[in-house]
Amino acid sequence: MAEETQGNEKTFTQSEMNAIIADRISEVKAKYGDYDDLKAKAEKFDAAEEASKSELQKMTESRDALQAELDKVKADAMRSRIAATKGVPVNLVTGSTEEECNAQADAALAFAKKPDYPTVKDGGEAAPSTKKSAQEAFAEWMKKQE
Repeated sequence: MAEETQGNEKTFTQSEMNAIIADRISEVKAKYGDYDDLKAKAEKFDAAEEASKSELQKMTESRDALQAELDKVKADAMRSRIAATKGVPVNLVTGSTEEECNAQADAALAFAKKPDYPTVKDGGEAAPSTKKSAQEAFAEWMKKQE
């Protein structure tokens, strides 16, 4: 079979080399014989995981959309409550926090408040104040009711 040449080196014939290589190949094939099965199972697992992941993403997106809708409803309810409490139109209250909404409502009320300027007669003289106290207004209303 193998011949010894100079310095204890062996030489092999082609058929001997083919046999050695075939033995090694059969050892490796035996060791990794189930590789194709494992690869197929891994691919199926990856596909199932990807499908599950996309299902999870769908559920997450749905949850996020519902949460955003709930937040909007809560914010609208807060704005409506503050507008009703302060007596201003709800479209003037656009803040995202209760403090902002209260500040906007107060600013709208301050802007809308009539100035307390005296009225002027045609001749330029100040007219007597037509502002009545609450008691005077109530008494006048009572007289009209009788």
